[in-house]
Amino acid sequence: MAAHGDRVASLGEVQPAELHLDGAWRAAEVLGWRFDDDGRCRARVRVDWAGTPRVVWAPLELLRLPEAAPPSAVPSAVPSAVAPDAAADVVVPLPRDAAPPPALPAPHRAAAALPRPRREPDPGRWTGGVLAGGRRTGRGPRPETWREEHPYPELLRRREYEPEKRRLQIELLKLQASVKEQRRRVAIVFEGRDAAGKGGAIKRFTEHLDPRGSRVVALDDPTEREQGQWYLQRYVQHLPAAGEIVLFDRSWYDRAGVERVMGYCTDEEYAAFLREAPEFERMLVADGLHLVKLWFSVSRGEQRTRFAIRQRDPVRQWKLSPTDLAALDRWDDYTAAEEAMFAATSTPHAPWTVVRANDKKRARLEAMRHVLSVLDYTGRRDDVVGTPDPLVVVPAGAGEVLRPTGSPVAASR
Repeated sequence: MAAHGDRVASLGEVQPAELHLDGAWRAAEVLGWRFDDDGRCRARVRVDWAGTPRVVWAPLELLRLPEAAPPSAVPSAVPSAVAPDAAADVVVPLPRDAAPPPALPAPHRAAAALPRPRREPDPGRWTGGVLAGGRRTGRGPRPETWREEHPYPELLRRREYEPEKRRLQIELLKLQASVKEQRRRVAIVFEGRDAAGKGGAIKRFTEHLDPRGSRVVALDDPTEREQGQWYLQRYVQHLPAAGEIVLFDRSWYDRAGVERVMGYCTDEEYAAFLREAPEFERMLVADGLHLVKLWFSVSRGEQRTRFAIRQRDPVRQWKLSPTDLAALDRWDDYTAAEEAMFAATSTPHAPWTVVRANDKKRARLEAMRHVLSVLDYTGRRDDVVGTPDPLVVVPAGAGEVLRPTGSPVAASR
């Protein structure tokens, strides 16, 4: 539509042209021109769009005139005395049942003055529940399952989250520089419930780190050769070298969690792991490696909600496996395995720290803050790092934490 103050002119005769639309050049007719107040010229074009004749305003970048077009077909200016053409403001509406056209080429997407098609729902937004068998059920607004066992009445707002995240990421860069300079070795283990936000936290940890001094280890299922090795052997080769930070997206603790619950290991293998893991970690720490173990917790209802979103969103579906869905019906089994793991492997030299992650943004910040608080480095700003929020970051087996209102809430794992 022509804005106030625009100058509009109509051609004496229709000028044939081609308009780039739906990813292709389409036959069109130029009916007139318009100069906006900022001096940008747009053409009033008649074109068939989605099977419907339409009159649209289009920037010159999307227009192609025949080589034989007369010079007057492309105006250099429109006299200010030309009166606005009322008909130029008329646009044929897109039928509600018509399929929306694909996006215009990226360079012109923001500039194209084309009427917007009917907005389709975002596949990443909540659209219903999920059952263990993978079927969706119900529709409506996303349930506020994040409130379950969460110590705060509101989610952390982005305008508060982004500045704080940047400050903590700057501190992480200082930590990395110190690790490189002093040739230290740092390993951070990210474990937790499925869909608890481990991957998102790792992404924010590494967002600005130098990849030449940090890496993420996310191992697939063991190969046939690895199955014949000592269980912890496949992880040894991924431990950090001098001056390196390694973040494990899941780790050797698969044996104490998913393998135990889903029956992927024998009782003897499980018992051996609980004996060997603390000694393995003690040797690593005694050799100078700095080991931080984080467990991301999420409530049962919030996990179900996140599974439903993953099931709906094509770019997240790879995160949802049959094992994940089966975990919905084995919540209590995972809880029992979790408690046994904490009891056997949370030691003074390598303690577990639980991060309550129903609020992903708050969990990411407090996980960063915890890591920065337990590792010494040059140039630390104590006013930025501060102390991890005890309502979000708690030692494993801490029993209960308090809401700001004072009502006790059991520490969710």
